Amino acid sequence: MWLDAGFRIPGTSIRFGLDPILGLIPGAGDAAGAVLAGWIFVEAIRLGASRATLIRIAGNVALDAGVGAVPILGDIFDVAWKANLRNVALLERHLIAPQRAQRADRFFIACLIGGVMLVIAGVLTLGIVLTRWLFHFVGVA
Repeated sequence: MWLDAGFRIPGTSIRFGLDPILGLIPGAGDAAGAVLAGWIFVEAIRLGASRATLIRIAGNVALDAGVGAVPILGDIFDVAWKANLRNVALLERHLIAPQRAQRADRFFIACLIGGVMLVIAGVLTLGIVLTRWLFHFVGVA
């Protein structure tokens, strides 16, 4: 796919595409890359991909556009992450075995939600502990 792996750095196995090249154009380049990546999302909708697959595709596009917007680091991330190839693979998996793909996507989303909940619980716990320590330190409690 031209967006993620159209070119190879000579003498290496490193492949990159138009996405990191477009990302070199401040602001507009990353937006153009996200619009092009959105085409895969539109095709997934047209082909009847499950909501879980659509969420994963949209998440890959959002992550690619968000991190890709960071100068230099974002371009390196674009070379490594290859969100468009991931999204095409998700869509192909859905087309080959829709039921199996849907179960795998649901499991992924459940793990993602569980992980986010654990992070939130950890941040809340840390906040409570630090607040108690601070109140104890200043002698309020």
